[in-house]
This record gives sequence, structure tokens and C-alpha cells, in this order.
Amino acid sequence: MIRIAGRFGRVEPRATARAYLLGLLSSVERKNCWQLAEQVGHARPGPMQRLLRYARWDADAVRDDVRTCAVECLGTDGGVLIVDETGFVKKGRASAGVQRQYSGTAGRIENSQIGVFLAYATQRGRALIDRRLYLPEHSWGSDPERRRAAGIPETVQFATKPRLAGGMIAAALDAGLTASWVTGDEAYGQDPHLRASLEETGIGYVLAVACSTRVRINQGRALVGADTLVGRLPTAALQRHSAGNGAKGLRYYDWAWVHIGTGDHRHLLIRRNRTTGELAFYLCWSPTHVPLSELVRFAGVRWSVEECFQAAKSQVGLDHYQVRHWTSWHRHITLAMLALAFLTALAADAAPDRPASTHHLVRSRNPIALTVPEMRHLLAGVFHSPGVSAARLLHWSNWRRRHQATSRRSHYRRRTTSEPTG
Repeated sequence: MIRIAGRFGRVEPRATARAYLLGLLSSVERKNCWQLAEQVGHARPGPMQRLLRYARWDADAVRDDVRTCAVECLGTDGGVLIVDETGFVKKGRASAGVQRQYSGTAGRIENSQIGVFLAYATQRGRALIDRRLYLPEHSWGSDPERRRAAGIPETVQFATKPRLAGGMIAAALDAGLTASWVTGDEAYGQDPHLRASLEETGIGYVLAVACSTRVRINQGRALVGADTLVGRLPTAALQRHSAGNGAKGLRYYDWAWVHIGTGDHRHLLIRRNRTTGELAFYLCWSPTHVPLSELVRFAGVRWSVEECFQAAKSQVGLDHYQVRHWTSWHRHITLAMLALAFLTALAADAAPDRPASTHHLVRSRNPIALTVPEMRHLLAGVFHSPGVSAARLLHWSNWRRRHQATSRRSHYRRRTTSEPTG
């Protein structure tokens, strides 16, 4: 609250914001205004509803504080920016930006809102640092009455998801955030304008693309599809690399890279699942030469944003809101991002130094490091369960983390012994 207190001109919304954040960090089942108000002891939800809708404070300024907090607490050399989107399934048609559209969260076309997010990932952790609500062009962009009812400012016009992502990246870099790489899925990798803007900025990228993507090889003389190019590669071109740690061990795949275009540091990165044979493709560019292993690492970092979404929704109620207004959406999402960044910073500070090698995980008898869910559980016990002693909280925390460490060792050993060596 010290970080954001100055964003509130009056003491009442400042106190309500503190209560709102405590509610987001609590164990209440649904983190909407009604249940948050009950959890923190308010007589009615009115103050929290006013905080999201009518109170005078700038959610974008608090977003800047979230970004600063994440950089200060997680910032190390090698930070990566990740762009991705997540869906918020809704009923009705009054919520800002809602329409029937594909939602990766639901895995199908649903009546939903889509939020485009920017995450920041380092070896110390990852956090969401910016957000944009996607506004569909035809159902919202040209309907002034509907826009007015949802509180959408006149200055907000239709922008594609890659354009929203590019704006967030530019804002983060302008604010002084240090990151040399950007990664994202096909929705962003397929956009040539986003790739061009990153190259102009001098920031490298590893962006997923579709198998039908056509690339130029042989110094630009031949144009071929990415899936066709795979069949021309010699077996020796595929190298075994890990894309990082997963829940059940190192994520090993076969990787190959092919120089494309006419630039010195432009590649098509190819990933093959060693078990199923499934292929994935990435367009890569860097201002200087980097080895294949580094591109593989950046491709693997992309999954960090999925962990962010899962933690934000399950731990701090990112998707629990019951608001329709443009301003209310951005305010709730921003406060949830702040709560998540707070938990991430606490977990990062409590974590021991991580060795470069992961082989120690197979032998270590120590409990796993404090995670974001475990940190929230402990905080909820401290603030909302006064009858529970600190000794009891820590006893059960240690028991859970030792049990999880035992499961992790078993998974890692199984993965190590079953992983093919050829």
C-alpha cells in the first residue's frame, strides 16, 4: 500500500483499496465485491463497488507501480517479456468488449471478454505487468451507444491483439524496463508489423508461427513452407535440448534451426516432440549472434505466462470480477496484478539461490521453495485465522513442501531414466 497510496487523493478509497487487496489475498471462495466486503468485515459491498467504478484514482498509474515493483523484485540479467491473452467467460452482452469469440481458457468459441497481457519473467519469478482489454471491431468499434453504456472512452479505437501487445512492450521499454527478448504464441508471431517494430527497437524475439508459414532460405532465393522444410533436414540437424523445467522434470525436445532471409541473425526454429513427433515452429531474430540453446530457452520461457494466468485466477481472483464497465474491469485486473506481484516478490525473496544445474533436484531432500499458492495460504492464515498459531501454519507448510519435493524427485528420476538418449 505504501507503493500505491499516493495514487488515491482521499483516505476512504485508499482504505478500501487496502481492504480489497487483503480480500484478494484471502482464502474467500469468490473474489467479487460482495464476498470481499463480507470477508474484510464491511457491512455492505458499496465501498468496494465505488472503488472499482466511481472513486477517483488512475488504474494506469497503479499499473506503472506494479511494473516497477516487478522489475525491482524480479529484475536480473536475462529478463524476457511475454505476450499472451486469456479469456473471461461472461453472460449477456453488456460487459465491455464481450462477444462470442474463441477463448483459449474455454478451448472453444464462447461469449467472453479477451484480455491481452504482458508478463515479465526472470530466473527469480514471473509476474503480469500490463493489460489491455481487447475491443472487437465490428460488435463494439462502430456502436457508439453500446460503447457509451459500457464506459469505453472515445479515444479508445479498435486495435488488433498484436498491436495491443506492441503498445505494452513499447510502454515497458519507455519506462526503463530492461529486457532483450520477447516471446509469444502464434497470434503474435504471425503479425509482421509486431516483428518489424521489435527489430526496429533492437529487441530480439522468439515467436511461434503456424506450420503453414512460408520462409525464404538459400539467401532468400527459395520460398518454402515451414512444414515442407522439416522434411529436407538431415537427421543430424536435430539436437536434443531442454526447454526448461516442467512439473515432472526437464522438458526435452528435438530442436533444429535454419537460417532464413538475408539477415545475419534470422532463423526458423523447429521443435519436435520426442514421443509424439508433433512439430512446432518459431520465427527468431536477434541483433547479435546467439546459440541454439539460448533460442530454445527463450521459446520455453513462453509457458511462464500460462503459470501467471493460472496463479492470478486461482490465487487472487483475476477472473472473479462481476463488473461490466470499462473502468471497473481495468481497476479490478490491476489490483489483482498487484496482489500477484506481491506474492511473487515474497516467494522470490524467500527462495534459496538456484543452482545452474537441475541435477540436484533428483537428490535433494529439502522441501520445495515457497510458491505463490503457499505464500498466499500462509498470508491468509496470518490475516484471517487469528486462532491458528504461527507454529501450526509453518508445520503444515513444511509438511506440504516436503511431500511435494518427494513427488518431484520421483517425477524427475522417472523422466531421467525414461528419456531416450538418441
